[in-house]
Amino acid sequence: MNKSRIQRRPKEWITNSEKETFLLAKNLAKDFKGREVVLLEGELGAGKTVFAKGMAAGLGLKDVHQVCSPSYTLINIYQAKYPIFHIDLYRLSKDSEIMDLGWEDYLGQGVIIVEWAEKIKFNLEAIRVTLHIQDGDKRKIRICF
Repeated sequence: MNKSRIQRRPKEWITNSEKETFLLAKNLAKDFKGREVVLLEGELGAGKTVFAKGMAAGLGLKDVHQVCSPSYTLINIYQAKYPIFHIDLYRLSKDSEIMDLGWEDYLGQGVIIVEWAEKIKFNLEAIRVTLHIQDGDKRKIRICF
């Protein structure tokens, strides 16, 4: 049986601050091989961009302040240990708009981070991260590898 196709049980964490959310993401990304796809899901304000910043830090991006939600540009590219393709689907509503982005051209070229990934309606082998707002800055984060 091909181990890469085995579905592992999702893991859950509770973070109590943006800093803890950032550090969880940083630790997740530091062992990436440069071909991962990470799908970030969660309501507005759940911490998807904070999580993306943490992953960028884990991948060696020197200035994580340049990581911002690409809601209007749709795709931001950062150079770290591997290229990071940061995609935001917030403003897109149709499957055809998502497909027309051409983001699949980046598969295998670096780490792809997709915010508002719940809008993707097709099957994609990826790490799925769901962030839920609890109280204040507290978040419940579920990661499916």
